[in-house]
Amino acid sequence: MVGDRIKEKLNSLRAEADAALERAEAAEAKNKELEQDNLMKEQEIASLQHKLSVVETDLENAESRLSEAKVGKEEGESHKSNVDILQRRIDMLEEQLDSTDKSLKETTEQLRQTDVRAEQLERQIQGAEQERDQWEQKYEEANEKYQASKRELDEVVQQMESL
Repeated sequence: MVGDRIKEKLNSLRAEADAALERAEAAEAKNKELEQDNLMKEQEIASLQHKLSVVETDLENAESRLSEAKVGKEEGESHKSNVDILQRRIDMLEEQLDSTDKSLKETTEQLRQTDVRAEQLERQIQGAEQERDQWEQKYEEANEKYQASKRELDEVVQQMESL
């Protein structure tokens, strides 16, 4: 009867330890997924920053050309069409810049949220790992008690047999 209760208790402890291990593994998998998502967001940000840099360079070039075109306008009206074309280009580039800037801000916010989620999951993982360690320690203690009880029972059985 005592052995059955000990076995039941051990089985219960093993099941709890297995459940804690499964929770820890699930949390680790979720953390990996979030880290991958975070990496993808960082790559997207780098790509957007590169695009922004290219657009800014294009904008600077266009503004430079616009400035040159304004000087040329004083020399003659034939350059007026070039200025209009450059102005349209500048407008288009400014719109692209605004769009890219907005996209960068959104991506940065998403990255921040991802970082917050990753931190939360890391805390959950740490908690699960601590819980697992506690259950492992309880299991070891229970196993030691079981072994001690088993030795005592064996001694009692030997003493009874020698009587």
